[in-house]
Amino acid sequence: MARFIVRRLIATLILIAGVIVMTFALARLLPGDPARLIAGARAGPDAVAAIRDRLGLDEPVHRQFLTYVSNVIDGDFGQSIITRRPIAEDILTFFPATLELVIFAGLVSLVLGVALGAIAAVQSARGADVAVRGVAVFGLSVPDFWLALIFQLIFFATFGLLPFGGRLGTGVVPPEFVTGFMTIDSLIAGRFDLFADALRHMIMPVAVLAIPSMAIIIRVVRVSMLEVLSQDFIRTARAKGISPFRVYARHALGNAMLPIVTIFGLNLGLLISGAVFIELIFDWPGLGRYTADAISASDYNAIMAITLVVALAYTLINFLVDLSYAFIDPRVSLK
Repeated sequence: MARFIVRRLIATLILIAGVIVMTFALARLLPGDPARLIAGARAGPDAVAAIRDRLGLDEPVHRQFLTYVSNVIDGDFGQSIITRRPIAEDILTFFPATLELVIFAGLVSLVLGVALGAIAAVQSARGADVAVRGVAVFGLSVPDFWLALIFQLIFFATFGLLPFGGRLGTGVVPPEFVTGFMTIDSLIAGRFDLFADALRHMIMPVAVLAIPSMAIIIRVVRVSMLEVLSQDFIRTARAKGISPFRVYARHALGNAMLPIVTIFGLNLGLLISGAVFIELIFDWPGLGRYTADAISASDYNAIMAITLVVALAYTLINFLVDLSYAFIDPRVSLK
């Protein structure tokens, strides 16, 4: 186990190093002068030159890279043009809102995707299977931004059942910042009214994020379970008189978990990157909206930091998925 973890950790560190190199190179290939952007359009040449000197932009590229790596290790990503605050502080402020959205959407997609995929496999070529596959096709074919607008039209504009967007109602004072998760912070503060309000505001964006991910999981679960159900040990279990529920839930679904875990890990990474449009449509103050603002303002320091943070999150998720293989499937070699 220890050797397996060390090998995966080394591979992860190499991948992180590659991400840092690519992020640095991307920033140098982007058009425009970062010093001019920070100084502003009306700044004189002396002010721009002073900023270039402070940022070390006139130094050789290899020294700039070493400075960049040192700053990344220290958590110093520079200052944002938009907020005029340290970018690390901005990320700590906005990222929890995105994580809350992604975690809820991931859990919803996992639970519903596994349940519906299992039903489709058990009821293969029957009405339930056709219906579930139709849901999966719908989830994969409909653009998420269009689905978000339709949800707002139906549940907000037409019936007024759910709020348009945001994390809390207008004029509502949020709880004290502890974790950045509005639901958890509301419970910590003992404000169950805020907890309920936060959940209502999450329903539409979570549903829109979860539907495409759920569709992918449905397909993976269905195919994996159909493959397992055709194997000899399933027929043996049925011949021994084991109840159908136990055969499906424990033996079939249990042996089909490896691809499910893989696709769930990939989906979490895709949900983080796919939250940009959803946060814009639902006025969600998360990292996605901060990213859009940074791109529109050509805030290269913020763009580099966000790219690095998302890549690190994606890498960490895949590292945890690799480790989970050993616990889910004993056939995975740890030597």
